[in-house]
Amino acid sequence: MQNQELKDELFRRSQVDVTKCYQCGKCTAGCPVAEHMDYGPRQVMRMAQMGLIEDAMKTKAIWLCATCETCSTRCPKGVEVAKVMETLRIMAKERGYITEKNIDKFNNIYNTIVKSLGRMYEPGLIVSRNVATGHLFQDTSYGIPYLAKQKLNLVPHKPKNSEEIKSIFAKAAAMDEAERGNR
Repeated sequence: MQNQELKDELFRRSQVDVTKCYQCGKCTAGCPVAEHMDYGPRQVMRMAQMGLIEDAMKTKAIWLCATCETCSTRCPKGVEVAKVMETLRIMAKERGYITEKNIDKFNNIYNTIVKSLGRMYEPGLIVSRNVATGHLFQDTSYGIPYLAKQKLNLVPHKPKNSEEIKSIFAKAAAMDEAERGNR
C-alpha cells in the first residue's frame, strides 16, 4: 500500500487531521510514558504527517501509549494525538505489526473479560495475563493484601443484563466490520 493510501486510511479511521500539528512538542512533554517510548508522540505525529504510516505502525510508542489523552488535552491546536496513536495501533495489529506482544495479550485478555462479564474481574485479568506471558507469579504479592482485606473477589460478579452486553459488543463488531468493508 502506498504512503498516501495509508495516510488517507489513517485520516478516515481517526477523523484527525495530522497536518494541523505544528510540532510544538507539548504532547511529548506531558506524556507520562514518553520516556519509555522509542519515539515520542510528537515524532509519531511527524511520521504521520510525512506519510510514513507503516513506520509509525512499527513503533513501540503506539503500544506503550496509555491513551490517557494528556497529549490531546495539551495540544494548542486541538489535535487528538491519542486518537491517532490508538488508530495506528489498530491498523498495526490488523497488519501484524505487534511490537509489544505482552501489551497486545493484556489488551485481548482485558477485552475478553469485559465482553463476557460486562465489567473487569481483576483476579482473572492478573492470572490470565501471567499465564499468557509465562510469568506465573508476577505481581501476585500485590494482590495478597487486597484479598486479605476482602477488596478483591475471588468469584467474578455475574451481570444481570448479559444480553445487553452482548448486544453492545455485537454492534461494535458490526461497525468495525463495516469500516473494514469501506477500505
